[in-house]
Amino acid sequence: MERAHEFHAVSFEESLPLREVARGYAHSRLTPHELCVRVEETGVVRLYPFGSVVFQDVDEPRRETEIAQLQARYKLKLDSERESLVVTERPGAEVLASPEGLTVELLNPGRSDVISLVIAQSTAMVYYERLVDRLFGKTARLVVPLENRGSVPLRTRELHRFIGEAIGVRNEVLSILHLLDKPEQIWDDPTGERIYDELKSEFDLTDRYQALASKLRGVQESLELVLDVARDRRLLLLETAVVLLILLELVLTAFRL
Repeated sequence: MERAHEFHAVSFEESLPLREVARGYAHSRLTPHELCVRVEETGVVRLYPFGSVVFQDVDEPRRETEIAQLQARYKLKLDSERESLVVTERPGAEVLASPEGLTVELLNPGRSDVISLVIAQSTAMVYYERLVDRLFGKTARLVVPLENRGSVPLRTRELHRFIGEAIGVRNEVLSILHLLDKPEQIWDDPTGERIYDELKSEFDLTDRYQALASKLRGVQESLELVLDVARDRRLLLLETAVVLLILLELVLTAFRL
């Protein structure tokens, strides 16, 4: 008998403290990478430390209530990006992912975990893509003085702050690298592995992550270049000042004689 399941994902700009969040739910399952909570009779909410929340078979009013409670309780800012996926259970069907949804023969809790994880990854990736694009644009503006004048401003405080921001974003993005590893739920389930591979391809996770990594490398290389130029300029000014001081001392010594 055919049955449809609805998955809806949202993402917060902040990380979710799963251990602390778990205390607010009487019946939940907590792992290092996921908090699973049952709501109503058939609904499931899965929360991830990187800020994504996925609802399975939860109606819209309850979803909005859960989101509002999380925002109020942990001072979270909701990102505008949302993802949804319809999963159809159809006896005898092969695993097939398409823009219209996912078709499987049987949907069990382990496979639901896998589906939720991929949707959560995709939702979080959109936030990081915007974040890295903003860094990339800001880096391009920093390089403009170097292109136009062949130099950069002497003051490096703002540059150092931006470098710190870029390092923080890079660490955040690298911290989600483990999310692209295959989840443990598919180790003994070939169908679950097929579901994971199909959805990962449908949401284009690998290419999107590689694009993020490439932009971050570009930001890092550009910042290193700008910082080297700024250091060289400051070093040149320091050497010039030392030479002038030496000349001044020689002139003063000559006058004394």
